[in-house]
Amino acid sequence: MELLSLEKELKENSYPGRGIVIGRSQDGTKAVTAYFIMGRSENSRNRVFVEEGQGIRTQAFDPSKLTDPSLIIYAPVRVLGNRTIVTNGDQTDTIYEGMDQELTFEQSLRCREFEPDAPNYTPRISGVMHIENGRYDFAMSILKSNNGDPDCCQRFTFSYDKPKAGEGRFIHTYKCDGNPLPSFEGEPKPVAISGDIDAFTELVWNSLNEENKVSLFVRYIDIATGNYETRIVNKNK
Repeated sequence: MELLSLEKELKENSYPGRGIVIGRSQDGTKAVTAYFIMGRSENSRNRVFVEEGQGIRTQAFDPSKLTDPSLIIYAPVRVLGNRTIVTNGDQTDTIYEGMDQELTFEQSLRCREFEPDAPNYTPRISGVMHIENGRYDFAMSILKSNNGDPDCCQRFTFSYDKPKAGEGRFIHTYKCDGNPLPSFEGEPKPVAISGDIDAFTELVWNSLNEENKVSLFVRYIDIATGNYETRIVNKNK
């Protein structure tokens, strides 16, 4: 399997939308995740990430400019025991509540579908990382319309057991910029993960389109201990 350059994937796509990367650090000791948001409208760009407990949430940078909060204010990251949930919407809560009731990741999402933002019908992308007794695995999901047809929701779940050092998977909402925005296609892309948390954060942030990027979250979790480090970068300061 050829690993793609995450830097190249991001620099050559002006609008992947929202994206999730999950994998393993180059030295093999850390579980790695990154989540970024981008925006084309003033409402979408008027956001920052803030820490909330062990997770994060989005928040309006200028509350006076916030119009419709329904699809832009949510908790992208929550932690349930030894599982870290990362998503691009309020399905974070759906997964958290479902798994807390002993449903699987996939079962928890069966009651959800793509976002009701016609004509884009933005996919809901999600990931869950599971670390227990030095063992690490993760899964990713995408819920999308049938090529822009909202009458059919297509559901795909991808599971990755014992991910290799320096390897990750990258999924994003939009294939590229457009009007309407075309949904991501295929399975999550295999990408190389390199460097420590600061180097990786810098690589991702600097590779995102300067005009459209809004916020970035990166977390490295020590697989042996469960201890973690977090980085948050907000364009609005």
